[in-house]
Amino acid sequence: MSTIPSIKLSELTRQIQMAIDGVFGQQTFWIIADITNYTYKPQSNYHYFELVEKDKTAARILAKVAGRAWGNASVNIANFEKATGQKFKNDINVLVQVSVQYNPAFGLQLNLLDIDTNFTLGLFEQQRKETLERLLRDNPGFIQKDGDRYLTRNNSLILSPVIQRIAVISSDTSAGFQDFRHSLEHNPFGYKFDIDDYFALVQGDGNAKQFLARIIAVYESKKPYDALIIIRGGGSQTDFLLYDNYELNRAIAKFPIPVITGIGHQKNETIADLMAHTSTKTPTKAAEFIISHNRNFEDRLTGIQKMILIKTYQMINHHKDRLVQLNQSTINTSRNLLHGHHNRILQLSGFILTNPRILISNKRKDLSNLAQNMQSYSRMYFLNKAGNIAHFQSVMRIMSPQNILNKGFAILKVNGKIVSNADQIGIGEELTVRLANSEIKTTVKSKSAYDENEFNL
Repeated sequence: MSTIPSIKLSELTRQIQMAIDGVFGQQTFWIIADITNYTYKPQSNYHYFELVEKDKTAARILAKVAGRAWGNASVNIANFEKATGQKFKNDINVLVQVSVQYNPAFGLQLNLLDIDTNFTLGLFEQQRKETLERLLRDNPGFIQKDGDRYLTRNNSLILSPVIQRIAVISSDTSAGFQDFRHSLEHNPFGYKFDIDDYFALVQGDGNAKQFLARIIAVYESKKPYDALIIIRGGGSQTDFLLYDNYELNRAIAKFPIPVITGIGHQKNETIADLMAHTSTKTPTKAAEFIISHNRNFEDRLTGIQKMILIKTYQMINHHKDRLVQLNQSTINTSRNLLHGHHNRILQLSGFILTNPRILISNKRKDLSNLAQNMQSYSRMYFLNKAGNIAHFQSVMRIMSPQNILNKGFAILKVNGKIVSNADQIGIGEELTVRLANSEIKTTVKSKSAYDENEFNL
């Protein structure tokens, strides 16, 4: 037998239990921890899990204690899930009220007494707020904020007057997707839609990359879509965490095709709703929005058609009245014009009947006067011309060479030619002197200058 002092394990654990009960027995603590290794026993309504604290800068665990909940605590967990939409499950961060218990058979464990709903909701909201701030901070070129409204490149796009070619991103098993298609395909106005499906997992933040890839696929298709529709059915708040993803919402904000969301939530908007062109509460509401949009366009066309018809009737009536006025005016004017011309014709006919006799009589008088004037003018003309002729005859007789010779003048000829300049006559030349009744031949013996003033009067 060993002589080393010893006690039984149960004695030791009993002392540990007494010590722990003495220190923690009547106390409760609010702690922040992550849930791991969670299991639920519905037969007994027991929840088993571990509460873990992790180093934020490393992957190592700083603390880990087993936990459980039953009775009123199970009711509190159910109320938490209903209020937050968050399932009590692994990898959620919670603020829980616990009591410390040590059992010799099961060891140290924490009994969950209550869970803080506001902490979890605040955590979601804080993450959402940080994502919105990052979107504004990192993307000022296509995301701004005006009051409570976010202005993005996408929600500044103008919707096509008719939304007909549609790309839809949704889960292929979603009841909301089926509701959406049914609403469009059986709309009461008979509108036809060309719908392309881009299926993706639409639950959980971990599927954000796959969802983003589907958005990129819509863009790379190069199809002229009128709108991109993002829809899903209802779910818990954590089911919508995908729609608060930074990269996903950055893509929605700058997407060149109007994005319409129909995410089945009834409380808070997702960030995707804020970045998109138009947000609706459910897939069915998204379909109703599209149908209403197209209906508004049809109503506008119908209104324009009615206005054109009214304006056309008004114009026809106006011009009809104008034509009646013009017709009456034409009839009156024509009647007055014809009456005036009839009177004018009567005046002209009377003038034509009487005026020729007067005109002929006047012309006869004019011809008689003209004949008399011609006779008188002819006699005077011929007398005047006869006097002129007699004058010219008298002048011709006076200027006749023979008459000049008769007055004592002579004509000198040299070599048979008449000369009047002494420079043409040389000493010793023979001259012929022509007198009135005879010719004399003589020879020049001398020449001298002559005083020309002898015959001046």
